[in-house]
Amino acid sequence: MRISAAQVVEVLRAAGEPTRMRILALLAREELAVLELCRVLDQSQPRVSRHLKLLAEAGLVERFPDGAWVFYRLAGAGQAGELIGSVLARIDTDDAVFKRDWERLAAVWSERASEAGAYFARNAAHWNEIRSLYVAEDDVEAAIVAAAGPGPFKRLVDLGSGTGRMLTLLGPQAEQAVGLDQSQQMLNIARNQVSEAGLRQCELRHGDIFGTGLPSHYADVVVVHQVLHYLSDPAAAVRESARIVGEGGRLIIVDFAPHRLEFLREQHQHRRLGFSDAEMGRWLAEGGLNQVTVVSLPSADLTVKIWTAERGRQGRRSAA
Repeated sequence: MRISAAQVVEVLRAAGEPTRMRILALLAREELAVLELCRVLDQSQPRVSRHLKLLAEAGLVERFPDGAWVFYRLAGAGQAGELIGSVLARIDTDDAVFKRDWERLAAVWSERASEAGAYFARNAAHWNEIRSLYVAEDDVEAAIVAAAGPGPFKRLVDLGSGTGRMLTLLGPQAEQAVGLDQSQQMLNIARNQVSEAGLRQCELRHGDIFGTGLPSHYADVVVVHQVLHYLSDPAAAVRESARIVGEGGRLIIVDFAPHRLEFLREQHQHRRLGFSDAEMGRWLAEGGLNQVTVVSLPSADLTVKIWTAERGRQGRRSAA
């Protein structure tokens, strides 16, 4: 469906201001919090917020609160979004203003990665203990086993393996298993755990959830356990995870429902305070997966969610 000339004028008027165009170019890279945009643009929060309000009213960006933070991202669909996408694609990558913005954004990424790496290095040895603070781990693991099904699995992939618990939990049912993590400290602990469990079919690799390097449709079970809330672009991680799910295979995502425990952001490097079923369902569908089932495991302060989705309609029956 095409948009009217008046709508085109409205969209271009909203985008046709230097700061707002810079904001759109930054959000084309990833979703960003307001304060992160202020830092990159070197402008005050009220000024940046006014620009964001105009872009949101024109349907070019989406606003979503996350605890005490507010994030923005490019609108995911529609002719207006396609129009701006074509404009952004024509920006000269050597333009001095945009180049400086992207360099500042890279500095934000680097700082995030440094803080996260230091956190994981500090806590690698007692990572399972930290995770057990959220909800009874036995209940979570029983639900994950049920979601995966009885097996056997030809290939299992665990993205963001941490200490390797998902590999020791599901690995005995897998002919081959691969775990990826960016923390060498975590990988070393995971290798010890896998070795002690006698799981010779499990391989641990240094790897990135945004670019796993694994072939498309590679695995029949992919697990992403308590990883997405640390990431700058969880939607991109879901897309990459879905890409490697084979025909009839399953993607199992374990994370939190939306909550307001800001201390997890401040003390434990959580970037997002949970995810809604609608948000996760949209990302899974964009990744070509369907038959989504959801299990909720509430505790006093947090609810753990387990989303399971399949590729194609001829795969195994979804977990109840």
